[in-house]
Amino acid sequence: MKKIALLLALIVSASAFIGCTSVAPVCATSNELGAKVGTNTAGYLFGIIPITGTDYGIADAAKKAGITKISTVDLKTFNYLGFYCGHTTIVTGN
Repeated sequence: MKKIALLLALIVSASAFIGCTSVAPVCATSNELGAKVGTNTAGYLFGIIPITGTDYGIADAAKKAGITKISTVDLKTFNYLGFYCGHTTIVTGN
């Protein structure tokens, strides 16, 4: 019985570190690939309660990094056991 309880405790504690992240390209332009990178993240608790902002727009990400000519835009989506999930917009350019 103790071995089953220990195994169950190990599985539960290991599941706290399980997450899923994916990055997908949104668009690319003919502008040169710049050295500046801007990000904008919106994170949600249980997928509905905003906790790290609600806007993950391209314009705000570019403005934060001082980008005037956008080269690429990527969207990173993450989910950690359904408790914390969200999106990050990644903008590169000059």
